[in-house]
Amino acid sequence: MRLFLLAAVLLGSCAPVRRGWDAGWSERAAKDRIMLVRDSPETLGHRRLVYQSAAHPDLGVFLNSKGMPDFIAETSSDDRQYLILYYLDSGRAFAARTRRSPGTVIDFAGPYPMTERETKLLRELQENSRRDG
Repeated sequence: MRLFLLAAVLLGSCAPVRRGWDAGWSERAAKDRIMLVRDSPETLGHRRLVYQSAAHPDLGVFLNSKGMPDFIAETSSDDRQYLILYYLDSGRAFAARTRRSPGTVIDFAGPYPMTERETKLLRELQENSRRDG
């Protein structure tokens, strides 16, 4: 599943969001995307984590414990939301699953070792964002 999410949309979601709040912070903008997490300039990935942490306090506790990931992937089904949090320096990823209703508990799994291919691809995206941003 992680590899599918990684391959789904690698490029368009890594650029910083340059417009204001109207640039699409919605779930629809984040669905099936790999998103860079950076707070300055703020990226969609960072904004989605802030939003998800407010909606699901367990995620905020997790992020306070582990720190912000370098990338996230977000997708959903009828009644579930899924996040994968990628930590490049440790080479590990965590999966998170919750119901779509705000305030519901998030189930975490992992850490899972990232593949060499995942790590290489995400590092390249990170470098490209530095040059572009």
